[in-house]
Amino acid sequence: MTKTLAVAVPGPFLAPLDYLPPSDSPQPPIGSRVRVPLGRREVIGIVTAERDQSTINESRLRAVTRVIDEAPLLPTSLMSLIAWAARYYHHPIGEAYATALPARLRQGQPAVPGEQTYWRITTTGREQSADAWQKRAPRQAMLLQALKDNDALAAGDLAGLGGDARGALQRLVERGFAEAIKRSDYGTIQAETTAPAPVLNDAQATTAARIMPGEGHQAILLEGVTGSGKTEVYLDAIARATEMGLQSLVIVPEIGLTPQLLSRFRRRLNARIAVLHSGLADGERLNAWLAAAHGRADVIIGTRSAVFVPLARPGLMIVDEEHDASLKQQEGFRYSARDLAVLRAHRAEVPVVLGSATPALETLANAAQKRYLHCQLNERAGNARPPSMQLLDMRGQPTQEGLSQPLITRVGEHLEADGQVLLFLNRRGFAPVIICHECGWLAECERCDARYTYHRGRRRLHCHHCDSERRIPDACPQCGSVDLRPLGLGTERIEAALEAAFPETPLVRIDRDTTRRRGGFEQQMAAAVRGDARLLLGTQMLAKGHHLPAVTLVAIIDADQGLFGADFRAAERLAQLVVQVAGRAGRAERPGEVVIQTHHPEHPLLQTLIHGGYPAFARTALLEREAAGLPPSRAMALLRAEAVQREAPMRFLRAASRIAPQYRGLECLGPYPAPMEKRAGRFRAQLMLQADERAVLQTMLEAWVPQLQPLREARAVRWSIDVDPTETL
Repeated sequence: MTKTLAVAVPGPFLAPLDYLPPSDSPQPPIGSRVRVPLGRREVIGIVTAERDQSTINESRLRAVTRVIDEAPLLPTSLMSLIAWAARYYHHPIGEAYATALPARLRQGQPAVPGEQTYWRITTTGREQSADAWQKRAPRQAMLLQALKDNDALAAGDLAGLGGDARGALQRLVERGFAEAIKRSDYGTIQAETTAPAPVLNDAQATTAARIMPGEGHQAILLEGVTGSGKTEVYLDAIARATEMGLQSLVIVPEIGLTPQLLSRFRRRLNARIAVLHSGLADGERLNAWLAAAHGRADVIIGTRSAVFVPLARPGLMIVDEEHDASLKQQEGFRYSARDLAVLRAHRAEVPVVLGSATPALETLANAAQKRYLHCQLNERAGNARPPSMQLLDMRGQPTQEGLSQPLITRVGEHLEADGQVLLFLNRRGFAPVIICHECGWLAECERCDARYTYHRGRRRLHCHHCDSERRIPDACPQCGSVDLRPLGLGTERIEAALEAAFPETPLVRIDRDTTRRRGGFEQQMAAAVRGDARLLLGTQMLAKGHHLPAVTLVAIIDADQGLFGADFRAAERLAQLVVQVAGRAGRAERPGEVVIQTHHPEHPLLQTLIHGGYPAFARTALLEREAAGLPPSRAMALLRAEAVQREAPMRFLRAASRIAPQYRGLECLGPYPAPMEKRAGRFRAQLMLQADERAVLQTMLEAWVPQLQPLREARAVRWSIDVDPTETL
């Protein structure tokens, strides 16, 4: 009887494949990488098990061609988590393992730290005065001072410095003020610990005391109003975990939140910090991953995929802004980092903290059922007070490019009082529609069921769904008229209106268009935090988790965008966004004010938020979801399909529906075209599954999914399963 190895390889395989052990090298350990033949090529796989025998005839089995790791690369606990996630989300096991590994390890490169670039000051640079360079090259002056204050700066140290810090360092090198050196190490960031910890208020202290690293598993929902000091509670718990020699994993939804959080952690923690996100170079990402795995990092801050990072001494897990949709992967392996963090903490017997001012309804339901300990911070920290909120009825109001006169007046009053004003519109570009005034023609994307957005700065029409672009036509292609007009509002248009209304006031616009360049977001946010810009305008990039102490007025330009969305989560998303944006106002000593422009001031959602806040909205929404039989009261999954031919997805889904196992308490709804049926040149449709019990849904999917690939209709489509979808569009 020949023993075989189970190897998880990239590809559409729900289970590992069987291979013979290598003939010319030692047996690879479980959790190590191997190179194996797959079809006509060779791929990198992970050894997941040893088997006494295979269901496949030995003559058909192929052997491992090379063992890459002599020792396990992944611990068994993490392998168990990845295998569970692959089963729960019904995704190919090899692709799940690939998600958990940095790019260089997926490519078969050695699991050793690579060379890191460091910068240190030269003798000539030390003789320079940073103050003398402040006016002509402020970023170089800042970096010159940082080099004087530190033995060396690593790539990770540049996070939060704003702008193109690497470029500024290169210019210092060219001037002979600094030199770049290379050395192999893990690239962790040593904390500065220059700021003493503030005394926690009673609510913070009570909550912090409930987080007990080293004393077993707890799942804690930390619901705190914006500005209530949730981060101080995190820091207190992390500091205690570090003192015990334990590691803390902090997951944030977006890269944009990482620099500000990192800067704050560095000032407060006596710890080695590693950062993991997609904005890092491959070598930097590998080094941070290895630092966590080898115990060389005490605190790991990362985005979604960091939930899979190996930890040598796990002690605490934190998911910040746990409600954020970015924590759910929307392509490929559609996992929820929040949910997996809870499971991983449970298995590791460590505390997990889910923090948010606007918790997801699923999280609130778990807290109501006593699965999570619910801790609340209902007041802002220090002397800060909640902002006043009011609706501004736009009906019949004269406007200047979407800004009503009462709002313009209010902005002027806050600027005169030396306040900072934040205006929010979650739509970039100049206008979402270009229309012919003569015949009504609309500029529509040929590849999507969507209209082109007009970007005046680039003089281009851009589809934000498929990323296609075209130039603006000189005349209407339908009637020949040259009277083409932009309709609707975008951040570019609001920017032009603000510049016209307040020509002497510095303004910064923060959206995906203004932050495309490397370091662009950090540079813009640094100007906002310093107060260099008095007017701040942006999309949701500006709204999430940023501390802007000088902001005294927040204006939501158009609250009506999400009031009538097709997705059943649209109201929840809008409520969270309004509360999060409003929370940027009045975070310091000065009182804050929030103005919400709307054509529907009587809408129940807006009225509930104004008078009862997010908790009142959540209570109502949970009751509505239960009455409608929607999550979190029921479990849901979507089978999605897309193809170039319009009918192919529907044919596949109908065939899938016919072979779907029937269970009591389970519904199969559809198939039906997706709300945006055509996207990026492909037609999309979906089949919705709902069940009273999650276990029933999983049992059904386990029996059903393996039958889908062999369907003849499956050959004409791309299909995927999305368990616990956060979007049904």
